[in-house]
Amino acid sequence: MELTVAVTGASGSIYAQRTLAHMASSGAVERVNLIMSASALTVARVEMGAKIEPGDVRAVNEWVGLPADSKLIQFHRLDNMAAKPSSGSHPQAGMVVVPCSMGTLGAIASGAVTNLIHRAADVTLKEGRRLVLVVRETPYNSIHLENMVRLAHAGARVFPASPGFYHRPRTIEQLVDHLVFRLLDQFGIPHPTGTRWKGEEP
Repeated sequence: MELTVAVTGASGSIYAQRTLAHMASSGAVERVNLIMSASALTVARVEMGAKIEPGDVRAVNEWVGLPADSKLIQFHRLDNMAAKPSSGSHPQAGMVVVPCSMGTLGAIASGAVTNLIHRAADVTLKEGRRLVLVVRETPYNSIHLENMVRLAHAGARVFPASPGFYHRPRTIEQLVDHLVFRLLDQFGIPHPTGTRWKGEEP
């Protein structure tokens, strides 16, 4: 499948990194259209030491753990409104914004298209494809909540970055992966199942 992954300036760039890494290892994703805002690049540098410049696919591949010459990820400029994700006629399985800032959430909810992330999300909704917004903020004010409800009514999946603990994570990576695996489930992408709830035997 082909998916668009957008990364905004909310804290939690590790969620984006692990999402891309697991998509790459799944064998189910043939192409990722990656869009990163300027703030996302800054946050990735501050939180993870990533040294990524706009359009630098080799640096993204290194950040994700892919070979430098991997073609899986196609890095689109934020201002490139002619990119493939901007058109509904380009077939894709859907889009995920991870993490999704409240500013991006608000822009998508209002239909205010000022960059490729907004446009790609708008296209995903209008084509009836799966749009998953991994919102990362706390606490939420009423504007945030109203925007989430509006997007849920429009068909988006609001997906707070709220990992569970029943799998007894021992590392930050295990904690992050629990949420990432739930995210991959939204698109039917295979992944390790060690964090699934098994329930009690009758």
